Amino acid sequence: QVQLVESGGGLVQAGGSLRLSCAASGFTFGSYRMGWYRQAPGKQRELVATITSGGSTNYADSVEGRFTISRDNAENTVYLQMNSLKPEDTAVYYCNARLLHNYRILSDYWGQGTQVTVSS
Repeated sequence: QVQLVESGGGLVQAGGSLRLSCAASGFTFGSYRMGWYRQAPGKQRELVATITSGGSTNYADSVEGRFTISRDNAENTVYLQMNSLKPEDTAVYYCNARLLHNYRILSDYWGQGTQVTVSS
């Protein structure tokens, strides 16, 4: 049974920091590209950051330089360190696990989401 369990969300003042964690189980974690997405009220879900099985990272322009994604393959966990938070970062943050082959999505799993609220 695949599980992605996010934690670490909460309420923080602008300029503050949060660290999100996503504990994975039920699949071969090390083979999957892991990512964080977010969805604000009334908006579509958007990519925040991804990290490949080899450790290559990719960030949305809006978070580049402020957020850092990392993974611990021994602990089957992916992290998102969020610094210099802004009110526009307020959203539900979702963990994603995606297995890709030749750019085709073979498997795609989502967590239940964790709320991040940044007050001004």
